[in-house]
Amino acid sequence: MGNFDFVTADWPEIAAEAARAEFYAYGDPRSSLFYARRTVELTVTWLYRADASLRRPYKDDLSSLLHEPTFKRLVGDAVLTKMNLIRKRGNDAVHRTSKLADRDSLPILRELFHTLTWLATRYATVPDRRPAPGRPFDAASVPRPQPGLVAKTRAELAKALEENAAKDAALAAKEAESDELRAQIAALQAEIAAAKTANATVVDTHDYREDETRDLFIDQLLREAGWDPSADGVTEVEVQGLEGAPNGIGRVDYVLWGDDGRPLGLVEAKRTTRDARNGQRQAKLYADALERQYGQRPVIFTSNGYEHWIWDDLAHPPREVQGFYTRAELARLQQRRSPGVRKPLASLAIDEQIAGRAYQQQAIRAVAEAFEHHHERRALVVMATGAGKTRTVIGLVDLLTRANHVKTVLFLADRKALVTQAANAFKAHLPESPTVNLLDRRDVDGRVYVSTYPTMLGILDSGDAARRFGPGFFDLIIIDEAHRSVYQKYGAIFDYFDAPIVGLTATPKDEVDHNTYRLFHLEDGVPTFSYELGTAIDEGYLVPPVAHRIESKFVRSGIRYDDLTDAEKDDWDLTEWSEDGVIPDRIEADAVNRWLFNEDTVDDVLAILMTQGRRVAAGDRLGKTIVFAKNIDHARYIQQRFDASYPEYAGHFAQVIVSSDDRAQHLIEQFSQPEKAPHIAISVDMLDTGVDVPDVVNLVFFKAVFSKSKYWQMIGRGTRLRPDLFGPGDDKQDFVVFDVGGNIEYFNGDVPEVATSSGRSLHSRLFDARLALITEIDRATAPHGIGATDADRELRAALAERLQGIVVGMNEHNVLVRPHRRLVERFASGEAWQAGADPRASADALAEASALAELPSAALVADTDERAKRFDLLVLRAQLAVLTADGGFTNARDRIRAIAAALGEHRAIPAVAKHLDLIDAIAGEEWWQDVTLPLLELARIRLRELVKLIEVTPRSPVYTDFDDVVRSGEGEISITTPGVDRDRFRAKLFAYLRAHQDHVVLRKLRTGRQLTATDVAELERMLAESGEFDTSELAAGAEAARGLGRFIRSIVGLERSAAQEALADFVSEHRLGSRQISFVDLIVNRLAQSGSVPIAALYDPPFSDKAPGGPEELFTEAEIVELEAVLSSVDAAAEPVGESRTA
Repeated sequence: MGNFDFVTADWPEIAAEAARAEFYAYGDPRSSLFYARRTVELTVTWLYRADASLRRPYKDDLSSLLHEPTFKRLVGDAVLTKMNLIRKRGNDAVHRTSKLADRDSLPILRELFHTLTWLATRYATVPDRRPAPGRPFDAASVPRPQPGLVAKTRAELAKALEENAAKDAALAAKEAESDELRAQIAALQAEIAAAKTANATVVDTHDYREDETRDLFIDQLLREAGWDPSADGVTEVEVQGLEGAPNGIGRVDYVLWGDDGRPLGLVEAKRTTRDARNGQRQAKLYADALERQYGQRPVIFTSNGYEHWIWDDLAHPPREVQGFYTRAELARLQQRRSPGVRKPLASLAIDEQIAGRAYQQQAIRAVAEAFEHHHERRALVVMATGAGKTRTVIGLVDLLTRANHVKTVLFLADRKALVTQAANAFKAHLPESPTVNLLDRRDVDGRVYVSTYPTMLGILDSGDAARRFGPGFFDLIIIDEAHRSVYQKYGAIFDYFDAPIVGLTATPKDEVDHNTYRLFHLEDGVPTFSYELGTAIDEGYLVPPVAHRIESKFVRSGIRYDDLTDAEKDDWDLTEWSEDGVIPDRIEADAVNRWLFNEDTVDDVLAILMTQGRRVAAGDRLGKTIVFAKNIDHARYIQQRFDASYPEYAGHFAQVIVSSDDRAQHLIEQFSQPEKAPHIAISVDMLDTGVDVPDVVNLVFFKAVFSKSKYWQMIGRGTRLRPDLFGPGDDKQDFVVFDVGGNIEYFNGDVPEVATSSGRSLHSRLFDARLALITEIDRATAPHGIGATDADRELRAALAERLQGIVVGMNEHNVLVRPHRRLVERFASGEAWQAGADPRASADALAEASALAELPSAALVADTDERAKRFDLLVLRAQLAVLTADGGFTNARDRIRAIAAALGEHRAIPAVAKHLDLIDAIAGEEWWQDVTLPLLELARIRLRELVKLIEVTPRSPVYTDFDDVVRSGEGEISITTPGVDRDRFRAKLFAYLRAHQDHVVLRKLRTGRQLTATDVAELERMLAESGEFDTSELAAGAEAARGLGRFIRSIVGLERSAAQEALADFVSEHRLGSRQISFVDLIVNRLAQSGSVPIAALYDPPFSDKAPGGPEELFTEAEIVELEAVLSSVDAAAEPVGESRTA
């Protein structure tokens, strides 16, 4: 009797393939693995045909079928892991050349037995066809090979695989076209649904031997690294002289042998319920015994199937890795342990032809000492742009290579141009170390590999990593412009590869953020090596910038209709501002050069550049110049105005260079040559970093920059030396920074960066928002909570099911998912999403799921409608705000109402007309009174598929020609950190508050709502905990402003809508003339700027410009009293309730 006879009655075809797998187990293990895979394939196909709860994935290959979320939820992690192992081993049997034996086929046969036991337990149509409870796999009943059995070749099996695929595809096509077959499938589904219901009442007592599957998963990881765990002498290896063992004999779980018969490494496997590190002590004893026995100490690995650790205990403490080293990688590591092979780095000279400057050699030595003497595995080098970071790391690679410390290197950068530039530099300076640019070729072997971060992440995500680049492939990783955001976006790369890392940055060391230092395991402000711009200039390796400030009234303050001449007002009224014909009364500063382009502004800036910029060719030609534009429309308009003002250059002198232009690289090459046009390169982002043109002597910052690292990179475009630029012996001494965006003032003041998005994906933000909503519903449901309805709890269940489905769709064999496998398995279970009795403990437990938010999932593939997902996120935020009484509710509500109103304009579309009553209600006000979570959820479900119908019309550029006031003058760029003064303090405070503008207290201040003593205490706590501000400065500011609330609001101002609302009744109750309305508008502007307007200020400019005699010239005494009351009320809102006011 065979192990699979119980399958025959209900699934004869599956049983036949399983019997073949069993028949060949001893005589032809390769065929056995092939038929085991085929059995799983037929089983999965049957399940999709018979179980109506399953949804077919976008692809029909076995891997996609196994990882479809509804399928993963159905079979559970334990059985799915078995199916995946059988699939992988079957694939290996067809595609790999390694010799196979029964020790390979029997464990897979056992896994197949467990898989089919699960199938029969849940789907047998009558009870006596279910396998007997507790029935184990019987290895003794597996038939022995028959005499004369001829094993199938890999080619024969590959052909059979193709034939099976063709047969399956033909059957699927026939089922899709045949009404009779479809009817048969419908009948089968009904029959199976009944059987499934009946079988659900039977407790499954079968022991699925998950620990054995764990061992097979470790086996699979070893196979990915090229090892054969079923080979003789690899598992359960006996060792002599084991300390603490009876008779001194022990057994090592796995020994990884070298070609010379000596151990390269060992693996100690622990149970999945135990920390992998728990085996390190035992593994060390095994290593001691193997070293005594073979004269070579193996590298230690410990694993529990989830986490894996490597311990090279002759050099480093244990560290977590994502897999095992290959034989070549372990042999390389062992070789470097040998005396005399790995040379002391201090004993070798640095190649001065590569890195000959003193500071470059200092940097190389500093990193070398950190790695060799301090056993560090991460180093951070701060070096000014233009000082030769790339040549420095090439010199480092050369030194480490000659000393036999490294063999393979990975260089990562964020721009293709930087990668190409690095590849060319490595090829030029290290011609004996083949360089591979992964942007061009991935199938070429080399010593140095260069890539962008996204390209390498794509290789890891594609599944090629295990075959192409294992965790131990690289000996060194170099990352260009190492910042926290790089780790946030691409941290999976650094988690996967087990290699020392050298980070490079041009950001001054005092401005590198705390998190970057922490990522490199360094003290704040103390990089491994630093060579900054000021030092490089003082030592003559770089040239300094000379500041030339250009102040444009329009760029700084926007354009006000009332400030224009009568002729300009006529032009304003005739301008096509938008399709709806609405004519604004002002254009905010942010719109200038974004979508409004003013001729006079651009012409004036270009005139200053052409007359005051550094010139070459005996003063006959403007030197090489880079103009940093705000966007592509702005860049093209600058070129258009240059060509109009200087037609004699025939359109060649100034050119737009952007990444979307196919000619971009050619134009950069032309720009890099001194005598060739273009001489002015107008760019959007592309030339901000990485372009090395020593001839550049003018930079035009025609936009505001808010990133310190980017600012210094842009400054670095002009710092490079250029001998004989102006003639023989007349070298480049400096370069000019024409600053139109106020950047010099901003960064001279040491204003902290506003926190920017790390580029988190939309699906990860949705994941976290749903997680947060579940947590808040749990809190509301708990004792002493605000209360949650049954409908709220139903919403919670739906949210949990959605998140569980996303986790279920994560392929644990993907290298991005693999490090989180334990969490994936935990949250793939419905139990993990159940609400606990203690909401705090439940919230803490669910919070761990946030670590999975960014991981890829098959459940996310089908949902490609970005606008629908953005609407989901908007509604989720509104739901959260309902529960938390957050100030963000108003904003979310208004945006949802606006979307509904826009949909209402498309009522002729049937899909919109179907929900028109709901859409109109949402667009109104009454629907929002006491709105509930289920109501918002209904709105989300009904409207999410409709939002794509709203036409999104890009803002068309508007071109004007109004007289701008443009002033220019020299300035100074601060190379070092300045001391603290009051103006700088306010600027710094403003930047900090702007970054936290959504904080509930700041929202209250900006919207003019009354503060409480609790609010002020929260302000004090927030500012104190930031660690950014001197408490005496804060106290002085608060005292001068008559309270902290007034002081903070004087910096952040009022929202313009709040200022208008405060004066709305005054305006509506009085019939004001144009001069009066203009005067009130000035008050609104001042409130928006500084948060309050003392009545005395109405007698000073700019108010006195409108009414030289004071407000009495425009208003009655009663109106002035009323106006004063309004302004006093606004002012009082910033004072906490319950405290007396002082004059």
